[in-house]
Amino acid sequence: MNQPNRYQQIRSVVEADFKAVDKFIVDQLYSNVPLVENIGHYIVDAGGKRLRPLLVLLAAKTCKIDNQQHVALASVIEFIHTATLLHDDVVDMSSLRRGRPTVNEQWNNPSSVLVGDFIYSRAFQILVTLGDMKIMKIIADTTNRIAEGEVLQLISKSNPNPTEQNYMQVIQNKTAILFQAAGQCGAILSNASDEEELALTRFGMHMGTAFQLIDDVLDYAGDRESLGKNIGDDLAEGKPTLPLIYALEHGSARTS
Repeated sequence: MNQPNRYQQIRSVVEADFKAVDKFIVDQLYSNVPLVENIGHYIVDAGGKRLRPLLVLLAAKTCKIDNQQHVALASVIEFIHTATLLHDDVVDMSSLRRGRPTVNEQWNNPSSVLVGDFIYSRAFQILVTLGDMKIMKIIADTTNRIAEGEVLQLISKSNPNPTEQNYMQVIQNKTAILFQAAGQCGAILSNASDEEELALTRFGMHMGTAFQLIDDVLDYAGDRESLGKNIGDDLAEGKPTLPLIYALEHGSARTS
């Protein structure tokens, strides 16, 4: 079975909920400012596998949730992820994502940043309706950690002596932490046991770490068409990802 089919097989377990998340996301992009809606729908139409909200749905189903609150929670997770992408593309001066121009390329940097702020704030508006202070604290702390991870990555750029330890700290903060929150909050929302919550928290962190490791390798070994973004951007931007760190530590001076 090939990779796309594996993904579809996993998603089929929560297909009805996944479609409900798609609809909920579109419904929550309303605004009195046309530019906000235009950019919001441009991002949604770009697609993506939406692994983070999928993890929320799977965690909730695993823990036998008996209501539909996980649909809203999954949308919160996706909104936070989307907002970080809008900001990242400005910081990284990226021009391509998911096979189409980035928002900053299609519009401009200020629009990308400000609509990212709008989507962040909409995520927390939705979060309030869930009425769970433990989940709200986790999401607030997670958002703060993501920001720290982005800053840490920024100051690590072009470091002539990058370390694997620093790299792991960056990817756990900027990427894996949101997967962790997805798994943990899906369990909490389902009134799972402490043991189940801990297991899904750990699973989310491991899944997010693995996702970023693979993504960083594909920046060297992938292709533009299948990934939907430019190859070699990390190296061009001076990001010391694990493939580069490994090459610096174990490579030789030979050129042929």
